[in-house]
Amino acid sequence: MTFSLPFPTLVAQAGPPFWNPEFFDDHALPLGEWAKVVVFWLAVHAKPLFDVLRWPVDRFLGGAVELLSSLPWPVVVAAFLVLGWWRRGPTVGVLSAAGLVFLGLLAPGLWESTMETLAMIVTAVAFCAVTGIPLGILAARSDRLEAFLRPVLDAMQTVHPFVYLLPAVFFFGLGRTPAVIVTIIFALPPIVRLTDLGIRQVPTEVVEAGRAFGSSELQLLRDVQLPLARPSIMAGLNQTLMLSLSMVVIAALIAAGGIGQVIVRGVNRADIPIASTSGLAVLILAVILDRISQTGGRAGGPRRRRPTRRPEGG
Repeated sequence: MTFSLPFPTLVAQAGPPFWNPEFFDDHALPLGEWAKVVVFWLAVHAKPLFDVLRWPVDRFLGGAVELLSSLPWPVVVAAFLVLGWWRRGPTVGVLSAAGLVFLGLLAPGLWESTMETLAMIVTAVAFCAVTGIPLGILAARSDRLEAFLRPVLDAMQTVHPFVYLLPAVFFFGLGRTPAVIVTIIFALPPIVRLTDLGIRQVPTEVVEAGRAFGSSELQLLRDVQLPLARPSIMAGLNQTLMLSLSMVVIAALIAAGGIGQVIVRGVNRADIPIASTSGLAVLILAVILDRISQTGGRAGGPRRRRPTRRPEGG
C-alpha cells in the first residue's frame, strides 16, 4: 500500500528550491574570510612598506599641528585675511577673518580643535597635490595610463568613506596620521582627473605653435600647458580640499581628533550645545576654505572701464 505526500511537503523535505532567498544563504561565497586572510597577511608581512608610507605623512602632519597650535590666533586670522584678499578680493578676505573670529568664540577649546583639523587638511591637500598633479600630467601624455587610471579613480570615488576606515586601522593603526592617509586616498581623484582634463583641453594649435618656435616638451609643459590648464587644476584642488574636510571629520571615528572628535563626542552624549557648535564650526571652516580656493577673478578687484565713444567728427 503506497501513500502519496502532498507536493508542498515533498518540497519542504527536499530543501528550499533555488528560487527562494535561502538558496543564497546555503551557497554563500566566503569572500569575507578571504578578505580577512589577505588583510591579516598584509598587516604582518607588508608592515615595513606601511611604515615607509606613514613616515612622511607623520612628520609633515606633526610639524603642521605644532605650527598652527603655537601661532597666536591674531596671526592666523591675519593670514586668512591676507590670503582671502589676495585670492578673491577684500570682501572674501574680511569675511574669512571675521568667520574665524566668530568660530573661536563659539565654544571653549574649539579654536584648538579647529587648528588641528586645519593641519590635517593642509597635510592631506599638500600630499594630494604633490601626488595628483604629476599623475594627471602623466595621464594627459599617455592614453594607456589614462585608460588604466580611469576605472581606478572611479572606484576610489564610488567607495563610501566609511569603507576606507577599517583597512586604515589594520595597516596604520589609530590616530591622526592614519586619518590623514585615508583622507589622501579619498580626496586624490579630483585633482588627478582635472589636471588630466585641463592639459588635454589646451588647444592643439597653441601646442604646435610652441613646438614650431623650438620649445622642448618640458618648456611646453611649463610655459604653455600648465598655465592654460591652471583653472581646471585649481578647480580640482578646490574639490580635493572640500573632500579632505569631509573625510577628516568622518575620520574622527578612528580617533583622528580635531573638530570631528568634538562632534562625535557631542553625538554620543546627546549633548546638543557641543554638537551644534562644533557642526557650525565645520560649516564656517568649509565656507572659508571653499571661497578662498575657488577659481575665478577677484571678487573685489578693480572693474574695467567701458571704452568711451569718441564724438563723431572730433
